[in-house]
This record gives sequence, structure tokens and C-alpha cells, in this order.
Amino acid sequence: MRRAFTHIMLLGFGFAYVYPFLWAVGSSLKSPIDFLDTGLGLKPTTFMWDNYVKAWDQASFGTYFLNTLIISVTTVAFVLLLTAMAGFALARHTFPGKKALIGVVLATFLLPHGYTIIPVFDIVKALGLLDTLWSVILVQVGGGLVFGTFMFMAYFQTMPRELEEAARVDGAGYNTLFFRVILPLSRPMAATLGLFTFISSWNNFFLPLVFTLGKPELRTLGVGLYAFTSQTSTNWTLLCAGAIISLAPIVVVFIVAQRYVVDAIAGAVKA
Repeated sequence: MRRAFTHIMLLGFGFAYVYPFLWAVGSSLKSPIDFLDTGLGLKPTTFMWDNYVKAWDQASFGTYFLNTLIISVTTVAFVLLLTAMAGFALARHTFPGKKALIGVVLATFLLPHGYTIIPVFDIVKALGLLDTLWSVILVQVGGGLVFGTFMFMAYFQTMPRELEEAARVDGAGYNTLFFRVILPLSRPMAATLGLFTFISSWNNFFLPLVFTLGKPELRTLGVGLYAFTSQTSTNWTLLCAGAIISLAPIVVVFIVAQRYVVDAIAGAVKA
């Protein structure tokens, strides 16, 4: 009896947790009149599949989606490459001032973004990158380097050194050792960090808002959704369709990469 009650409670909490998502899916398929009439109801009276087409074309969510995709994929690629190299160097090499360097880098991770946005903005402006996608990409890459470096460093420390010694005996140089031996073996960590970085970049609102404020055509999905609601008249069904469009890639990426997450985190914790 107690077990059945526990299951019922968990199902209730689970439904309450996913209800907003289900409501958004249902609302994205309603007509504007149906949206007002059904209120919190989940099922549309008539399925308006063309809401997604209208959101993609008329509401410019297609442009926002492309901008977000370019920013997120490029950010993930740079973060994985740079943090993997830095993490391997810190995990396998000892040099004077290593602990002090790690401490200083770790301290920067604790700084809130709000305290650094002004100097970062000035640097981006001085480089002539303001109101470009590259400004958002470079700032997001810089923000993800510390966390990713320490994750890779902890993961590389769990790898046996015999692998490196065997590769060196076979004549592998440093670059060959890293790119053909170490990097392929770190696939679980790369997938995990890539997932975290992709989600963070995809959902980022503040940085794209600040660095693309002068060019509305460079808006990301988060900024585009916010701008859509601030207009004089909001089509809520198109807004829900845009929200589902923005969520779909995250769900797909998580499904693909989730099997690596546990292994990578477990390896980092062991270190």
C-alpha cells in the first residue's frame, strides 16, 4: 500500500513537472481563438500544424534558429578543443607555478558574469566585433574554458600512463599522441562537456542580447522570443511554436549524448 502511494505521488509530481511543456506543445497547435477558449487545456480543438511554418517564416524564428545553431555549434567546437589541450597539459605535466596558475584560473570561475560584462564589452568593441555573431561566440568560449579545462584535467588523470608510453615507443610525437590516442579515448568527457556547453550556449540570453543589440537580424532564439512578446500584439500560438522549436535541438542532443554523461562524471569524480 505504501509503495503504491509512493508511485502515485511520484507520478503526480512528474506530471506537474512536465505539464508546462505539454501545455506549450498543445498550445502551439491551437488557433488564437482556441487558445483563449481552452485556457489550460492540453488538447487543441483543431490541430494547426501551419503554426510552426508561420513561426519559422513570418515571425523570423528560422533566422533566430540559424543564428543560435551557428553560435552554439561553433562555441562547442572551440571549447572542446581548447579545454582538452589545456586539461591534458595540466594533467600530465609539472611546471613551476602550476598550483598557483590553477588557483588563479579557478578564482576567475567564481566571478559573477555581471561584474565582467563591462570590460568584456569594451574589449569586443575595441576589436571591432560588436554586433556580430563572433562577439557572442568568443565571449561564450571564454566563459566555458575554466570549467571545461578542470573537467578534462580530472578525466585525463584517470587514464593510465602506459597508453602514452606505448604510443611513444611506437614513435608517436606529442601531436599524434594527443589527437590520435588521448582525444579519442576522452570521447565520454567530450560528449558530456559538449552537451553542457551546447545547452548553456543555446539557452544563453544575456550575452546575445548585449552583443547583438544593434542588429535585430542577429538575434538568437532566446532574445527573439523575448522581443516577440514585447511587441504590441502577441500571437501566443506562434510564441509557443517558437518555444518548442527552441527546445527541440536540446532534447535531441541530450538523447544522443546522455549515455556518455554518467561514465564521464564518474571518471572525473574518481580523480
